[in-house]
This record gives sequence, structure tokens and C-alpha cells, in this order.
Amino acid sequence: MRLHPATLLASLFLFAATGAPCASAAELSIPPLAYHQRTLSNGLQVLSVEDHASPNVAVQMWYHVGSRDDPHGRSGFAHLFEHLMFKSTRHMHAEQMDRLTEDVGGANNASTGDDVTNYFEIVPSNHLRTLLWAEAERLSNLNVDEENFKSERAVVEEEYRQSVLANPYGKLFNAIDPHSYTVHPYQRPTIGSIADLEAASLQNVIDFHNTFYRPDNATLIVAGDFDPKQLDAWVDQYFGRIPKPATPIPQVTAKEPARKKNRRFTVTSETAPLPAVAMTWLIPPASDRADRIPLQVAAALLSQGDSSRLHQSLVYRHQVAREIGADADARVGPGLFTVYAILASGHPPAVAEKLLNEEIIWLATQPISAAELDKVKTLLLTSALKQRQTAQGIAFALGEASLIDGNVEDVNDDLTALQKVSAQDVHRVLQKYVTGAKKVTIDYLPQAKAAPAAAKGAAK
Repeated sequence: MRLHPATLLASLFLFAATGAPCASAAELSIPPLAYHQRTLSNGLQVLSVEDHASPNVAVQMWYHVGSRDDPHGRSGFAHLFEHLMFKSTRHMHAEQMDRLTEDVGGANNASTGDDVTNYFEIVPSNHLRTLLWAEAERLSNLNVDEENFKSERAVVEEEYRQSVLANPYGKLFNAIDPHSYTVHPYQRPTIGSIADLEAASLQNVIDFHNTFYRPDNATLIVAGDFDPKQLDAWVDQYFGRIPKPATPIPQVTAKEPARKKNRRFTVTSETAPLPAVAMTWLIPPASDRADRIPLQVAAALLSQGDSSRLHQSLVYRHQVAREIGADADARVGPGLFTVYAILASGHPPAVAEKLLNEEIIWLATQPISAAELDKVKTLLLTSALKQRQTAQGIAFALGEASLIDGNVEDVNDDLTALQKVSAQDVHRVLQKYVTGAKKVTIDYLPQAKAAPAAAKGAAK
């Protein structure tokens, strides 16, 4: 008997609670997502999963354009355009996407990444046709004018001030990509810079739209309560008429060279109360599943939860950090394996850096207990299964597999591969990409505050 996702989740929680050997968890048979895939004559890719668990439907548009595609000297363009897509079109008023979703009990949002920009909605299933029309409308008839451009540029600039400048550790995380890449356009932060945004013109924005927002550079994903034949008919009706441009889509060809030496940078902050340190290593593209998944397991072993190795060492035992993290950030191009620590009061970055390196080396070379490894794999598997309990989560899983990993079938194969990751796999990838490779280190230091000037005429 094949277990349903809800039953699988219950089984996984039971294993975690009882401490039963997770060898049993590795034997779970997970029902695959039964997705349908087709491509229209204009190049639009369509992915769909029929699921009548609830009377809702998720609609997502993924565009194969991210901050890596920002024009030179125009960082933040992909993010800026994400905002512009919510303005007016030939047949929709500005912010009408909110009315089409929120006013019927649904929701909508968007995000920009290094490789993609996605727009996502969830609505009662009887509103599916309206949402398909709306997505096709803003793909083909968006109003890119001076008023919309200036208003959204101001919004993005304020977002930069809040997330980078006002956030005590915003400048640290914003500095990771620029210092970690030397050639690849991933070195441009997704949010961009105020200087680049201010230098942009309306014509720059129009050119960006014409270059990247086209059906053959997009993927439509629909998941939830719908009739497949009716969906195909509506997709053909609203998207099939959008012409495919004759011009080729620009591709990123830059190759990030292997690091030949360790590098160190210092970033200062006017708002951070405590210092921090971050270290990065280059890892292969997300399409390399054989290494991507063990690297994700390694990051989880280091930082997932209070029992993780970095938390136990830096936060609990040595008490030199108040926050730690590790991430295997897989991308279409070369990704990053990152670890960081925000120090506790009275401790310099060098202390945390030493402990971070020790824990990584220990994980890469010493035995990993079956209980620890199985616990982390169960946490990752549970997270993936929980995501698939909703139509929106199913659609995101499809999009990430198709556009980031490069193979939509990874949406099913990854869960099987995760359960098979061994301690030897974790050792292998850490020794290959981390302990056996060169790193970038960023010291993040609070900027010394100037002493207040004496008031004019004050007594000495």
C-alpha cells in the first residue's frame, strides 16, 4: 500500500518522537507528483498538477530572468520589474491583481531571485479563468511608462534602505555575493543599489521588458482543483495568441573561475550592535543532484535546530555566538556553501571563525552517527512533504525543480535521493567543495561611533 502525504507526515513525526531507527523512514514509498507538461507553439512551458484536496487553485508565472540578467550598471533591474508587473496594463488598473485575488479570499505576491522572477496567486478554483487571463494580460500588455517607473523605483529604493541599511546585519548578507564571485553576474545583489536604480532610464526598463518578458522565456504552473481539459482550453485561449519574438534571448555565458587562494574582506556597519563573520565556498550548479542534496544535508547537520553542530558548539557550549547559520545555496550556475555567526557580546570574529572551521572539518572527516544523520534527513523530508500539502506548495516544488534544478522530474527523484544520502556522501562533498577548496571570509564589524562634538560655547 502506498502512503498518502498526510500519512507519511504522521509516520515521520512518529519516528522522530519515538526514536525508532530511521532506516524505516528510508524505506518510505512516496507517491510521485503526477504532473502534466506541455509547451505551446510560442514557447510557453505549462506545468500542471490536478489535486482536488481543497477547492483552491494556485497559479504561478515563472520568468527565466533574475538578477544575473541585470544590465551592466543597472543592478536591481529584475527586482524593479517585479514591482512594475503589478501596475496597470491595457485592460487592468494598477494593483488590480490584488482585487482579483484578495477580494475573493485569495492572495498574491512575487519574488525575484538570482535566476528567476516568479508571480504567484492562490484563489478559489472558480476564479481560475480570471487569473489565467490576468497573467496573460500583464505578460503581453503591461504599461511601462514614466509614472509607473518612477513610483516603483522609489518603492524599491526604500526597500533597500529598510532591508540593507536599516537592518543591523543587512549589509553583511548583501555583501556575500559581491565578495564571493569575481566574474559571474551573481556578484550583483538582487536588490541592486540606489545609485544604479537612480541612473536607470525609462528606455532601459522598456528594453529589459522586451528582452525577457516573453512566452518562450516563461513557465506557467497551475496546481489544485481544476479540470485538465478546461485548463488546456483556457491556456490556449489566453496565452496561445501571444506572439513569440524573433530575437534570441540573451544567455549568461560567464564562467566563474575556481578559487586559487583564500580571500578576506571587512565590512563595517553603523547599526550592528555586535560583530559577525561569514565564510563561503563555491559549489556546483543545482543540476548536479548527486552533490547538491548531500551538500544540503551537510548544511542541515551544521545548523538545523538547537541540536545542530554549530548551535551546540558556538551558542551553547562556548557561548561565543548568539546566532549561527549554514546554507547550500544551489543555483542554475555556480552556487555557494555559506556559514556565518553573529557574535555574542565581548567576542571577536576570529573566535567564531576558528570554531566554525573546526566543526566543518570534524563533520567532513569524523564518523557521523546514524541517529544524527537520519534525524536531519527526516527533518528535510518532512519539510518537503509539508510543502506539498497545499496547491501553492506543489506549484513551488515544480517551479524549483524545473527552472532551478533544470529537470522537472527532480520534483519526485529528489525525495528518493535524499533518503539515500549516506555519511560517506556528506564526507565526500565537504572534502571536495569546502575543506579541500578555497574560501572567502567576511569580517563584519560595528563602526566606531564618533564622540559627540562639544556644544558651542560650552565650558571646558
